[in-house]
Amino acid sequence: MEPASRYIPRLRTALVLTGTGTAGAYHAGVLRALQEAGVKIDLVAGRGVGVVAAMFGAVDGGARLWDSGGLWRSTRVRRFYGWRATLRAALVMLGGAVAAVLVPFAVLGVVLLVFAGGFLLEAVGLPDASAAASTATRWLQAMFAPGALPTHVPRLVFVFLLGLLVALAAGAAASDIQSHARRRASGALWWRLIGAPLDASQVIAWFSGGLWHIMRGAARGGKPSPGDFGERYVEMLAGNLGQPGFRELLLLAHDLDARRDIAFALLADAPRRAYLRARPDDDARPFETVDLTRSERRRVFDALAATLRLAVATEPHFMPFSPDSVWRGETHRLCDRPDAAGRLLEEVANAGAEQVILVSALPPAPGPHALGAGRRDVRGRLGEQLAAIETAALRDAVTSQAGRFAALFEIRPRHNPLGPFDFAGCYDERSDRRQTLAELVDRGYEDAFRQFVDAVVAASGDWMSQAPPAGRTPRRRTPAPRPSISEQLAAHDGRTPLPGDPADPA
Repeated sequence: MEPASRYIPRLRTALVLTGTGTAGAYHAGVLRALQEAGVKIDLVAGRGVGVVAAMFGAVDGGARLWDSGGLWRSTRVRRFYGWRATLRAALVMLGGAVAAVLVPFAVLGVVLLVFAGGFLLEAVGLPDASAAASTATRWLQAMFAPGALPTHVPRLVFVFLLGLLVALAAGAAASDIQSHARRRASGALWWRLIGAPLDASQVIAWFSGGLWHIMRGAARGGKPSPGDFGERYVEMLAGNLGQPGFRELLLLAHDLDARRDIAFALLADAPRRAYLRARPDDDARPFETVDLTRSERRRVFDALAATLRLAVATEPHFMPFSPDSVWRGETHRLCDRPDAAGRLLEEVANAGAEQVILVSALPPAPGPHALGAGRRDVRGRLGEQLAAIETAALRDAVTSQAGRFAALFEIRPRHNPLGPFDFAGCYDERSDRRQTLAELVDRGYEDAFRQFVDAVVAASGDWMSQAPPAGRTPRRRTPAPRPSISEQLAAHDGRTPLPGDPADPA
């Protein structure tokens, strides 16, 4: 099937959101533009941080993401994916030990500077210049006396190193307790002490809290347990499917233990039956889908938490399956897979989508003369690798999956200086200024209007107004071929202007 370039509202439309970290701010801006333009969306799907906009957009709660006091405009997002608390404490202790070792050298340097200054003053004949050198000598003798720095510095170093070991041991113990509470874990002591460097708990708590604010309405009370949270979310969404602003939902995570992608689907009855029957000859299908409308409806929170956790960089999310599922009550480790855009489009096609609006905060792959300075910080380098993987995967996904849809539209920025972990903003070499996360929200809003609402939806208006009645296939009108330049010159009589001439009305 050759993808069309026109937006057809009567077709089943899916909004697909893919990205990591700061890409969620761009998703929020796009979601706002589509809502203001009244674009019909039947299904929202996401992977990575795209799950956040998908879950909010499915329950008509997208304004909670982009408004002036929204979740993506708060200063609290700067703490997302920070270093683990125990790892930060260990680094502080290590820095203290290094500083304690450097203290004697710093003192010695100061004394030598004072001594050298006194010697120069004495050389030029200033009175009392020798007193400075004598004072420096007395300081040096006092500080390096047996009861001074030689005694206290080793003690300080020992205290800091002991604190370092305590911090690492506390982190390893907490990780072991959490792991053994759900399943057994093993590994060398060294890796158990270090663990995953980044912490995803704050970003999960932030967005799940925002969803709970929408779900509870005017009622009071704290956020329920993860299982109850998922059940209430499913009840609200399933009970309002078909109402304005409410859409079907499809989320994609990766199962580290099963080495499979798992799709969490909350679909209407007819699409759900077709979706679960997709690939009937594949025995693995039940292992790769979770029907949120049935016994696994409590797993919505697990889908959110899993997709916000990064492979290697953060600890995975532990999800227990129900005893009556195909996994028979097993607990699996789930996280995001950054190159899963193709699989997400495949699942969207299985859910009956006929046209897709694909949203990514990553610009297309650049050509020559587009190099920039590389990042030296750890999170910056990790972000560069994730962005490269996602960009290549997105290009392959569009190439391989576009033929499954009547139309596939992309909304992507031409330039985005923010990396996946630049929640506090970053310096942009092209514009020679610092760009913020709030600007990325606005850029998503502008790109959605420029690339889709104005360029596609508005351009399709005349064609849709002339569409035939339902049940008849619209016939495409093929424009008459335009004469070549040589044919125009041969037929030109000198009185009528040629296309492109100053007198040409076109």
